[in-house]
Amino acid sequence: MSAPYPPQERPVSTVVETDVLIVGSGPAGASAALALSTYGVPNIVVTRYASLADTPRAHITNQRTMEVLRDLGVEQEVVAQATPQHLMGNTTFCTSLAGEELGRVRSWGNDPLVQAEHELASPTRMCDMPQHLMEPVLVNAAVARGTQLRFKNEYLSHTQDADGVTATVRDRLRGDTYEIRAKYLIGADGGRSKVAADAGLPMGGQMGVAGSINIVFEADLAKYTAHRPATLYWVLAPGATVGGIGAGLVRCVRPWTEWLIVWGYDVTAGAPDLTTEYAESVVRQLVGDDDIPVTVKSSSAWTVNEMYAESYANGRVFCAGDAVHRHPPSNGLGSNTSIQDAYNLAWKLGLVLDGTAHPRLLDSYTAERAPIGRQIVTRANRSIRETAPIFEALDGLSPQTPEQLWANIAARKDTTEAAGKRRAELREAIAFKAYEFNAHGVDLNQRYTSGAIVPDGTPDPGFARDPELHHQPSSRPGARLPHAWITSGSCTLSTLDTVGRGRFTLLTGIGGEDWLRAAGAQEVEVATVVIGPGQEYEDPYGDWACLSEISDAGALLVRPDGFVAFRHAYAAPDAGELLTDALRTILGHA
Repeated sequence: MSAPYPPQERPVSTVVETDVLIVGSGPAGASAALALSTYGVPNIVVTRYASLADTPRAHITNQRTMEVLRDLGVEQEVVAQATPQHLMGNTTFCTSLAGEELGRVRSWGNDPLVQAEHELASPTRMCDMPQHLMEPVLVNAAVARGTQLRFKNEYLSHTQDADGVTATVRDRLRGDTYEIRAKYLIGADGGRSKVAADAGLPMGGQMGVAGSINIVFEADLAKYTAHRPATLYWVLAPGATVGGIGAGLVRCVRPWTEWLIVWGYDVTAGAPDLTTEYAESVVRQLVGDDDIPVTVKSSSAWTVNEMYAESYANGRVFCAGDAVHRHPPSNGLGSNTSIQDAYNLAWKLGLVLDGTAHPRLLDSYTAERAPIGRQIVTRANRSIRETAPIFEALDGLSPQTPEQLWANIAARKDTTEAAGKRRAELREAIAFKAYEFNAHGVDLNQRYTSGAIVPDGTPDPGFARDPELHHQPSSRPGARLPHAWITSGSCTLSTLDTVGRGRFTLLTGIGGEDWLRAAGAQEVEVATVVIGPGQEYEDPYGDWACLSEISDAGALLVRPDGFVAFRHAYAAPDAGELLTDALRTILGHA
């Protein structure tokens, strides 16, 4: 029997073929695989790691992402494992968990007025779903629907030609390399994406603007947290403004026994030695109770980044998630934007691969998602800077001893005019953090402008209120379809439940017969929804009539991702021509 090849000399194996190769199994890669497999598109996921995420990392899951997961059929699996919204919202500022409380912000939709806006905006509820729980839900569903998943398979490089992409992959278990031939490649390989680098995607901003440490630990902290349930507890302590995200952070992973601390370090000096003793000292400082048993599970250093890709694609190579937007966890936007990137791209790839759409449809991916990526990178980094006024209200940014900081904190209780001013400044500074913890508009006010959207000629009305804090529904082309509760027989459902599932949907009402005939005559599948008295769907509360912004006989054409692509406010004798032209434009055939 001949001797085996040394790993570096093993021959390249037979080329593996698929429609889409996905590099990375995080939120972007896993959701891309899930969507593609749901649409019947063959795909392979490779990850250099031996398992899915083993630490909590990303966790806030907003309403738009829950809508995506609802359409992909995994919403209830996420809800079953996630921390529910009502346990997320007493964001607390304190000197330690056991120490003095400085104030709270009703967060993540738990302010009564904001909660009403959440309920009006979507059929879903936001939740806290740690990444090490989210990834298995996405990946298991993807594999069950056809995705081929390859652990310990490391992407090395790619070349592309007019017909596809050839990626070289190393099997880290066997030690050999082989090729995967795909029609398209998705790089979802994180904040140091090799796929994005190899594709030469232009980037703006910078990496490594500050340093942070994650410490995952177990401790029963119910006596300090259960009475003020929250996802985040912010600790203002000496050294908290060094690097990191602006303050010490104790994050609840599982109520009230599993936690993650974020603590800063001076990135110019390098990360500290992450010994168990060092990690425990940070935990003790932020918890403020030396007697509670603590078990440190892991610790790791990372950098705060402020970088975004100006283009998400090069030829047949597309990138998504942290590969194209790199930012701190402020606002909880990371995995949400990653999942939404993948959802935007997947239906377009599916229609191009089956011949329904022209490849130029794929140009709309960068046009639609790159502005969103840049917005969330800017917003997340701005949120870090908006922590400074809290320290400023306590004179906590000036060089001083810990004793002086504690004295400043105590002085706010005095009866002097200066103390009263300090209290007012502190309340105002904490309340301003609503831009991080209640930015409902950032979550839901996405507006697309691209070749896959057909303008209807109406002027953009803008936003009546702060577009970062407040969601404003709209049926204008480029906006997400407004949510309204409607009925079908004894069933109550959202208008969002009538669209999606990888297909276009036309919504109309009584008098929209011309639109229905036009939808049935298209070469591409267009589902139809008729809302009105005596129709398949009824509008008992009258909400849809107010939100649709069209007459009963008008029409909205909604894309597979739930965004309005075409709108006509009234009946149209030439509905067939209008709809055909709209679809040709959207699909890149015009």
